[in-house]
Amino acid sequence: MKVLIIKTSSLGDVIHTLPALSDAVNAIPNITFDWVVEESFQDVPRLHPGVNKIIPVSIRLWRKNPFKHRAAIRACIKDIRQQNYDVVIDAQGLIKSALLTRFARGKRFGLNKDSCREPLASLAYQEKIMVPKGQHAITRVRQLFAKSLGYNLSDKALSYGLKQEDFPIPDSLTPPYLVFLHATTWASKHWPNEYWRELILLAVKKGFNVYLPWGNETEKERANMLASVSDKSHVLPRSTIKELAAVLMHAKGVVGVDSGLAHLTAACSTPAVTLYGATSAVLTGTMGLNNANLQADFPCSPCLSVQCQYKQHSAVTPACYEALPAALVWQELQALML
Repeated sequence: MKVLIIKTSSLGDVIHTLPALSDAVNAIPNITFDWVVEESFQDVPRLHPGVNKIIPVSIRLWRKNPFKHRAAIRACIKDIRQQNYDVVIDAQGLIKSALLTRFARGKRFGLNKDSCREPLASLAYQEKIMVPKGQHAITRVRQLFAKSLGYNLSDKALSYGLKQEDFPIPDSLTPPYLVFLHATTWASKHWPNEYWRELILLAVKKGFNVYLPWGNETEKERANMLASVSDKSHVLPRSTIKELAAVLMHAKGVVGVDSGLAHLTAACSTPAVTLYGATSAVLTGTMGLNNANLQADFPCSPCLSVQCQYKQHSAVTPACYEALPAALVWQELQALML
């Protein structure tokens, strides 16, 4: 069976789709997948052994000036239409993904209007699947695949399909080590720098090296500042998704804020603590073995605001992280690493 997946973004959402592939591979002999995904996230589907072909798109770039990029858009549509598929699954449920689904050759499956994030997207599908809202995103996409492909999900354990033997430990790293994922897009999701420094010192005192990844110059500057507290704290070179997966796969433990790399850590089954203040772990939190989500117990958490809106006095910013000090986070991580 040949299946085309439409799931273009974001990093965390693409990672959320991997367990559904594992379910299908275990349930249906000889099933293979092609995947339409944003070019910047194409390394994620490549991590899964069930994926045959990647069809990269650049919707975020194209929609700024479709006329300028018309040749690239035509080439992408041609690529999508080259293969006849047994099943085409829109795993995103947005108008942009539904439009891509319409170009594919094969029976189109997607969420119905009551399940989609954008109800108009359901008009693109020949088979409209009801998947109740109010469930974790990973659970919903697993149900969508099971109903689209016709297998029973009840006996399937969560698996992202990543195996440690496929990701050799980088020679440049010195075990035992921890990884601290300090970077995220929203200012309200940044755990305070003073807490990161305290956590690094706690880790170093217990004999761990600490590695700090980054993705842009602002994040690199923060990583350098945090690493300066100890000669056993190191800034990683800029890395691809696959390179970071290898780093995370062999770490003794990871602490991160709500970010795509926290979801990648969950996919690696590495002991990890993920911190939630402005956002909620209920529907889109990290999910995996040896994984703990800490939600700030604070009056306005989760606020879902990009910037902290708390107006009263607080010891740190964002204020909700008062409820998640370094000592508590370290205690939770140690319990997972036992």
